[in-house]
Amino acid sequence: MPVTFPTRDDQPELPADWDEPEVDGLISGAVDLHVHPFPSPFPRRMGIVEATQDAARAGYRAIIVKSHHHSMVPDVLALHETGLGDLPVQVFAGVALNPQIGGLNPYAVDLALNLGGKIVWFPTISSHAHLHHEEEGGSFPNATIQLRHAYPISILDEAGAIKPEVFDILEQIKAHDAILTGGHLPAAEIDLLITAAQRIGVQRILVNHPNFIIGASPEIVGDWARKGVYIEHSVGMYDDFWGLRKKYMDFSTLERYIAAAGVDKTILVSDTGQQNNVRPVDVIKIAIKQLRDRDYAENSIRSMVGGNAGELLLG
Repeated sequence: MPVTFPTRDDQPELPADWDEPEVDGLISGAVDLHVHPFPSPFPRRMGIVEATQDAARAGYRAIIVKSHHHSMVPDVLALHETGLGDLPVQVFAGVALNPQIGGLNPYAVDLALNLGGKIVWFPTISSHAHLHHEEEGGSFPNATIQLRHAYPISILDEAGAIKPEVFDILEQIKAHDAILTGGHLPAAEIDLLITAAQRIGVQRILVNHPNFIIGASPEIVGDWARKGVYIEHSVGMYDDFWGLRKKYMDFSTLERYIAAAGVDKTILVSDTGQQNNVRPVDVIKIAIKQLRDRDYAENSIRSMVGGNAGELLLG
C-alpha cells in the first residue's frame, strides 16, 4: 500500500462566521504538547509546517509534534532550513518507545535527546493496554501502509521488576532534563514508572489522557498531581461541536479530572492532526469556549492551555 500524504480537501473546519474574540485572546501564548502531523503511517491532514503555521497565526509559543512510529526530531531539524525555523513558534519533538524504533531502546533515546528531542513517550501503540483497547474494538487510526503488528511491551520483566533498560532510559531523561511520559502504559505501570523516575531525579513528568486507554481514575490522577506530575487531556475527545465522533466523553468527566489534579497541574492538548479530524488549533479554541461557558476563570484557562505546558516544556 502507498504512503498517504496529507489530505486537505473536505476536512472539518471552523465555520466561516466564527467570531469569538475572547477565545482568540485566551489561546494566545498556548503550548500544545501533543500534535500529530505528517509524516506518519497513519493518515494525516497536515504536515509539520502547516501545523506550525496554524499555531503561529493563533499566537502559540510552542508545539510538540509526535509520531507513534518514529522520532520526529530529525523531521523537525530537516524542515528548519526550509522555512520552519522562520516561524515564531518553537517546534519540538521526541521519541515513542514502540517496536518500530526497537521498543525500550536506550540507543534510540540517546539519539533523539542528543539531537534536541524534548520528550520520551514510553510505549503507546504497543502497550498491553493499547493492544487490549484495539482487541475490544476501541477506535484508533489504521496505517495506510502494511506494517508488522506491534508486539506488547511492558516496563516489567516476568518477575514483575522494572527492566534494566528502563532505568537506562530514565537516567538519560534526567541528564537531558527532558519530559517523561508513560505513553499508553496501563495506570499500574505508569505508577511504578513515576516512582522509579522520581527516585532517580527526573523532574519533568507527564501523564497522557488518563481516562483513555490507560485507565487512571480521578483519585489516582490526584495522587500523581500531588507528587508534582502534570496531567494531560486530549480535548478533542470531549468535543461534540463538529459531531465527528460516534461517542465522545462528556465534558463533566474532564471537569472531574481537572478538579482532582488541580488547574495548576492540568494541561489541555489537541492530540489531533489526523485526517478527518479537527485542526489542532481549532479543537483548542472549542475547548476554551467550553471552559468559558462553564465559568472557568481566564487565568485558569490560560494556565491549562499554555502556562502549565510552558513551564513543563520551556521552564
